[in-house]
Amino acid sequence: MGYVYILGTIFFTVYGQLVLKWKIDQYGSLPQEWMDKLLFLLQLLLNPWILSGFLSAFVASLFWMAAMTKFNISYAYPFMSLSFVLVFLLSVFLFGDPVTGKKVLGLALIVAGIIVTSQSL
Repeated sequence: MGYVYILGTIFFTVYGQLVLKWKIDQYGSLPQEWMDKLLFLLQLLLNPWILSGFLSAFVASLFWMAAMTKFNISYAYPFMSLSFVLVFLLSVFLFGDPVTGKKVLGLALIVAGIIVTSQSL
């Protein structure tokens, strides 16, 4: 069951990041003036999708607390790096983010690190 908690943490973390990016892209760039910035951010904050992204961060925290009851943090935390991999892959398909050799190499190193650390239980 502990791995379900880790997967829940990763899922809700990835969901929140992707939803925030999706909605923020629809609103455009942050204005220059501080009052306009404040209004812009307030408008974003009132968007139900943005609120769902914040809620997902809270739910991810609940899953993480549950995971901490099952694993040492030094074992469980490297699995959180999978969120980097998933956000990258999904951002390529959903937002057309560029894929470069350096990004692929970096993600391969992350996955290798997860494999190495997962052998340490």
